[in-house]
Amino acid sequence: MASVVEDFLTAEEEQEVVEAIRLAELKTSGEIRVHLERTCEADAFERAKELFHFLKMDNTKAENGVLIYVAVDAKKFAICGDRGINKGVPENFWQSTKDLMQTEFKNRKFKDGLVKGINSAGEQLARFFPWHADDVNELSDEISTS
Repeated sequence: MASVVEDFLTAEEEQEVVEAIRLAELKTSGEIRVHLERTCEADAFERAKELFHFLKMDNTKAENGVLIYVAVDAKKFAICGDRGINKGVPENFWQSTKDLMQTEFKNRKFKDGLVKGINSAGEQLARFFPWHADDVNELSDEISTS
C-alpha cells in the first residue's frame, strides 16, 4: 500500500516541499513542519493541535513552531502556530495563508499549495523571529505522517 505522502505528492514534489521548509528556516529561528494523514474525523484544527504536541513542536525555545496539517482523503487542512508566533502575526494571518493554499489545493496543485503556505509562514517567522548565528534546527524538515 502506498504511503500517504506518495498518494499526495510525487517523490520530486516531496523534496521540493522539504527544500521550501529548509530555505524558509534559513531566514528564521522558527520551525515549520508539514504533517499528512489520510483521514480526520475531528475538526482539522483540533487534530493539528494534537499533532503539534505529539510532534513536540511546543518544545521549541522561542515557541515559534508552525505546523501545516493535511488530512488527504478527508480534504481538510489546518495551520497551527505556537504561542510565540501567534502573539506576533496579524489576526487574519493564518486564514489568509490557508486561503492561498486552498486555491492551489482546489486546482489539485498540492505541492504548490504547501510551498505557498510554507513561504507565507516563513516570511512571518523571519519577521518576528529572525535567524541568528547560534540557531539550531530543533525539528526535522521531513514531512511526517500518521
